[in-house]
Amino acid sequence: MVALRTIGRGAGRLDSHFYVAHPLRDWPSPGQYIDIQNENHSFEQMALAQSRTLVLTGREQPERVFGVRTQSGLLEMLGAKPLLGRLLLPEEDKPGKAPAVILSERVWRRLFNADPQIVGKTIVLNGNSFTVAGVLQASFQLNAEVMPSEFPMDKMDLFLPLPLGADAEKNRGDENYNIIVRLKPGVSVKQAQADIDIIASRIREKDKRDASFGMHVIGLQEQVVGDVRRALLVLLGSVGLVLLIACANVANLLLTRAAGREKEVAIRTALGAGWQRIARQLFTESVLLGLFGGAAGLLVAQLSIYAVRTMNPGNIPRLEDIAINGGVVVFTLGVSLATGVLFGVAPVWRAIKVDLNTSLKAGGRSGQSDGGLYLKRRSLRGLLVVSELTLSLMLLIGAGLLIRSFVRLQSVPPGFTTDHVLTMEVVASGPKYREDIPVINFYREIESRIAHLLGVVAEGAVSGLPLTGSVGWGGINVEGYTPPPGQELQADIRIASRDYFRTMEIPLRSGRFFSEDDTTEKQQVAIIDEKFAERFWPNGGAIGQHLWFNPKKPMTIVGVVGVVKQYGLETDGKIATYLPFEQHPGNELFLAVRTSAEEAGLSSALANQVHAVDPNVVVYDIRTMQERLHDSLARLRFASTMLGAFAVFALLLAAIGLYGVMSHLVTQSTHDIGVLVTLGARPGNIIGLVVRQGMELAGVGIAAGLVGAAALTRVMASLLFGVSTTDALTFAAVPALLVAVALAATVIPAWRATRVDPMAALREE
Repeated sequence: MVALRTIGRGAGRLDSHFYVAHPLRDWPSPGQYIDIQNENHSFEQMALAQSRTLVLTGREQPERVFGVRTQSGLLEMLGAKPLLGRLLLPEEDKPGKAPAVILSERVWRRLFNADPQIVGKTIVLNGNSFTVAGVLQASFQLNAEVMPSEFPMDKMDLFLPLPLGADAEKNRGDENYNIIVRLKPGVSVKQAQADIDIIASRIREKDKRDASFGMHVIGLQEQVVGDVRRALLVLLGSVGLVLLIACANVANLLLTRAAGREKEVAIRTALGAGWQRIARQLFTESVLLGLFGGAAGLLVAQLSIYAVRTMNPGNIPRLEDIAINGGVVVFTLGVSLATGVLFGVAPVWRAIKVDLNTSLKAGGRSGQSDGGLYLKRRSLRGLLVVSELTLSLMLLIGAGLLIRSFVRLQSVPPGFTTDHVLTMEVVASGPKYREDIPVINFYREIESRIAHLLGVVAEGAVSGLPLTGSVGWGGINVEGYTPPPGQELQADIRIASRDYFRTMEIPLRSGRFFSEDDTTEKQQVAIIDEKFAERFWPNGGAIGQHLWFNPKKPMTIVGVVGVVKQYGLETDGKIATYLPFEQHPGNELFLAVRTSAEEAGLSSALANQVHAVDPNVVVYDIRTMQERLHDSLARLRFASTMLGAFAVFALLLAAIGLYGVMSHLVTQSTHDIGVLVTLGARPGNIIGLVVRQGMELAGVGIAAGLVGAAALTRVMASLLFGVSTTDALTFAAVPALLVAVALAATVIPAWRATRVDPMAALREE
């Protein structure tokens, strides 16, 4: 599956969008779609589609649903199968057929109680009647991850025909569609790209588009996965590092057990046990340990999936479909088995190479053939501890960079105040709202009613509320500015009511806000943001200048407001233009209400006021701006939380590994410590000897970890905000933390060494 992205700008939309069930995506017009259909040599099948917010009426309460107007090939290309009835038919791609609709299984159950007789019944959408022709199987899902929308949408629940008449080729201005196509057999993405480049150049000349108009072939998988791929790969790498650290710990544990059983192995060997039998027993113990660990890991994984869904990072495709299935179980058990075998090799090798004379002469010291208070005699275990510290430092630095990014991002001013602001979407649809005057009167009335509610400080409306994903942009002209040849000026375009800026507390830099006098009968006006003003009038003087879409209808700039982070705190948007609602009315708006106290209980009152004006208007997605801001940070919060959790776990494992090695060193060196004490060594000397060896391991591990982190954190560059991949503070603080943890893990065994009774230690010989 591939998606073809068209980069270009049209009236009201910055990109032209196409799709592909084997390649094409972006935002074209029907006329451009027909050009592609007639001129391409790469596509076996194509379908035009347009997502829409629909209002289902004829019920107790109107219901907002997401729908797609599309041609019949879309559902077939994406593998949809009917549960009831049929799919869209090819003859419905032409005008003249009775309006039909296909329901998703989800909406069929939720809104129609899974009525088995639903096929053939009539439902009302946006005031128009449609006959239900089929219900899709539950396995089919289409959402904004696959097909971007002008407005934020969840899953598409209704599929309606999109008939194209003979005049469709002339429709070249409405660039709010998507295209899905399938490549012909044997056609590569590179060949399709070359084909599309030629068509795009023809469209550019035909429609007199600027040089930015073009098309790019993108895989549909890439379209769905998007920028989450890098974050998930980083997390996958983190899981791998934690697995290696855990494996090193297991290997150290097995080596320790093998050292403690050295005399047992020597005795069994002396009594005639073959090395194969001893190796089989040790391998069995190692493999069982790995399998038990894998089983415990599956339980932890199930809990982790629940935790991830609860966190709702918002950018993991098909998150609800992630589950532990048979493949995951087999993979986990396979990794556990391989781990058990791999890290059981060292203890087995040690056992079969045991020196019988040395081990049996070691008396009561359990075969301490490698006794002595020096780690160089236990170089393998020391190497494992160094590797644990190295990997844990790399994880900690990665987590530290993400956490620093998250803190930096939270400190970015959004350009408005989020406290005590309640927002909602309102859709006024149907035949009565097809003219501007009824739409204007409707919103005037609900704003008047809401303004008189107890606790309401201010209210306003806007076409694109910040941090919601809603978009709206296009080409615009500025008085006194001529763009370079083949280019056009792009700007965000938002429709706003006169009190929207006061409600959101967007600061006024100069001029004025919209007023009651900014009506259709008066001079067209506009407000621009500070970025717009600084670009064209850096020394001031923006007020009174003119903008236009149509040179016959110039708009006078009456105000300059602060810059708003429209698409996220980490994103610098385009220059922005605000147009007054009463001069540019729209049916779908966001309402924002600033309250004097907590918003609890006010949401139902707001919905009631809207329905008091028109009970058929849909009010939905009622949320505070604080909640929207919180959700906009979900991606970085999720990545930093997950990587941080892995890093803490890795640090704990490394500390346990270091503690285990040093503790075993002290236990195995009881005789040597007794000799040193007898010869006059003070407790401080013993502690210093043990701590020095532990910190030598930590030092080597930290040095190697810093080198590894400097190399590997480069892959995280796209996940960071305001922090470099070699941030000095992080690269200094994290090693200091690891030194402190390593010191604690070393001091405890060192203190135990000072408690050794020299007489008892020497008597063991």
